[in-house]
Amino acid sequence: MSLMSKLLMSTAVATITLSANAQPDQKLLLNYVKKAIVKNPQVKVKGVTVIESKTDKDLPGWNILLTTMDLEYQKKDIHAPEMMFIKDGLVTGHLVNLKTGKDYRDLIKPSVPEAYYDDAHLLFGNKDAKHKILIFSDPQCPFCQETVPGIFKAAKENPEKIAIYYYHLPLLRIHPVSGILTRVMHVAQKAGKMDVVEKMYTLKIKPRETNMTKVLSAIQTHTGYSVSAADLNKKEVKDAIKADEDAAGRMMVSGTPTIYIDGKWDKMRDGYKKLIK
Repeated sequence: MSLMSKLLMSTAVATITLSANAQPDQKLLLNYVKKAIVKNPQVKVKGVTVIESKTDKDLPGWNILLTTMDLEYQKKDIHAPEMMFIKDGLVTGHLVNLKTGKDYRDLIKPSVPEAYYDDAHLLFGNKDAKHKILIFSDPQCPFCQETVPGIFKAAKENPEKIAIYYYHLPLLRIHPVSGILTRVMHVAQKAGKMDVVEKMYTLKIKPRETNMTKVLSAIQTHTGYSVSAADLNKKEVKDAIKADEDAAGRMMVSGTPTIYIDGKWDKMRDGYKKLIK
């Protein structure tokens, strides 16, 4: 069970009042979060911010709120994403289709903020390309290794059609080595070494390796790129990776690779192929 799962439990259906513009009363929303979602008495709920309100054609009459809960746990601030479905004075965190068994919570994603398409995250393609692809990825993720290199190749071959904006999301509990790899990738990209980022997807290394010297040696052998531990440990590098992880949380990303094409979630991860036909 993850730390967030221990802190939160989203189960109950509660009542809540909507204002004329389909936005919930903030006091009632905060009360709902405190009573129905945050079950750990050690967690303080400081606030709830509605990031986006949307509807879905398959859920007529329901208003979907994408929110961020501002929490405090052991004197640390935590910003946790939470999805809520509201209709006729009722609110719940889950709506399940009885025929398919699918939870709409897993089928709906926030829209990509325009600010996410910035120069710092542009990896391949021209920034004025016809289509924008945003990727959250971990180079040690097997699914990423199967999918992401193909998208890289498509953008490199069609820079006027595809621009790739890349965000790091190291899955440290599964493969701790990614904590080092993503920092190397960030430093390399900032130095204009885009090929190093690409080659990291074919690096063979033990997923639980955390010895900095061994990891950097393996990277140099595989990519020809050399970087020091001091460079990787700079505050701005760690802050950049943390910012990418925060962006993933804002987008309610739960796994890698998570891909968006022109702001819409590409659930099947192969939508880029249609862009280059």
